[in-house]
Amino acid sequence: MQRWTPFNIISVTLGFAFLYIPILLLVIFSFNESKLVTVWGGFSTKWYVSLLSNDALLQSAWVTIRIGLLSATVATVLGTMAALTLVRYRRFNGRTLFSGMAYAPLVMPEVITGLSLLLLFVAMGMDRGFWTVLIAHITFTMCFVAVVVQSRLLSFDMSVEEAAQDLGASPVATFFQVTLPIIAPAVFSGWVLAFTLSLDDLVTSAFTTGPGTTTLPMKIYSQVKLGVTPEINAVSTIMIGIVTIGVVAASIVTKRQELQRQRDERMAMAQP
Repeated sequence: MQRWTPFNIISVTLGFAFLYIPILLLVIFSFNESKLVTVWGGFSTKWYVSLLSNDALLQSAWVTIRIGLLSATVATVLGTMAALTLVRYRRFNGRTLFSGMAYAPLVMPEVITGLSLLLLFVAMGMDRGFWTVLIAHITFTMCFVAVVVQSRLLSFDMSVEEAAQDLGASPVATFFQVTLPIIAPAVFSGWVLAFTLSLDDLVTSAFTTGPGTTTLPMKIYSQVKLGVTPEINAVSTIMIGIVTIGVVAASIVTKRQELQRQRDERMAMAQP
């Protein structure tokens, strides 16, 4: 077992400080009494109360949440299907092309993705708005779900499915009653990841949005150009809280599922 050296401790400390001190400062100054975001004027929650009367930010937040929930759900379904196809069907015509297209958004710059989708929507004559942003978010979040679910399927015990089918279960029933409950933590983690990516997307949304469909990151970016206000700190803190809750929930679900799997394995080994 390797011991922590002073160099390792300093490196980890500086790394975490670089990542989280700016976020911590943002959260602290969201409770600032002063209108000046860089001058501490005392503790206050008035900027959170002020958010309730800021119709523009609330509308943008509602649009962002709706797009995030819908896009994460659709992306989870499509990503899970793509992962199943890549893991279960090793050889079929066009597999390499399918795999490359499924994972292309992972390495594709967001500017290229946004511009490509914009040209597609223009060529199709679609009015840019809520639905175009939703399609764009599904496009670039689906691949992340596929990666998460595929990593779980690679270690999946196929004998469980075979046993269910030997007992008379159809392939569809086997998937929903056996496979899906086992890979549910990975599916849920993929959903949380897709939802988080949708919440903070700016570049792709800017290319595919239209009148009346301004997401919260776009609204924050447009207001920051005129100067950071305490309300922006407050709404950013709320977004951080939502993302943190989602990540913690996904970790708890995954941990409990792993402990349950280990208990089931021990019970199976203990049986004669």
